[in-house]
Amino acid sequence: MQSQATKEALVKVLIAVDESIHSERAVRFVAGMHWPGGSRVIVATVMPAVPPPAMAPSDLAEARQGSVIAECRRGCDTVIARSQSRLREAGLSTEGRILEGDAREQLVALVLAERVDLLVLGSRGRSGVARLLLGSVSAHAVTHAPCSVLVVKERHARAASARRAPRRATSARRHPA
Repeated sequence: MQSQATKEALVKVLIAVDESIHSERAVRFVAGMHWPGGSRVIVATVMPAVPPPAMAPSDLAEARQGSVIAECRRGCDTVIARSQSRLREAGLSTEGRILEGDAREQLVALVLAERVDLLVLGSRGRSGVARLLLGSVSAHAVTHAPCSVLVVKERHARAASARRAPRRATSARRHPA
């Protein structure tokens, strides 16, 4: 049985992934951090809800919809497996989840259900009208999740990689006086 101090030191991290370079940066960032032993990482991706077939349902429309859903699920499985592999190589315990619906709502709901300590997302860097029209999963998470939220941006991912990379020797140049 674990002591109370050990239970408090464990961290439950939820990392949201998709097929973007932004989520790959977030995975690399989490993999490069030092976490207390026994910490757990939940790798989640969100499939958009598939609307019902248009017009009157037919066997062909339902079959096409089923095919689209199956293809989307296979893509989600691949994204999760790739992320879990990288995190496990770093010594982290992981589990994968595929959620369905609006990413903003589903991620916050999973944070609540799992009592997550830290939600990690990659930033797409949208601003202005694009952010207003499309919304921002990270902005929603920051304002609605009851846990800490880490939004990994490109420069932070590079800085984390630089901390782990060995330094090269530099030579000083001498200028004639």
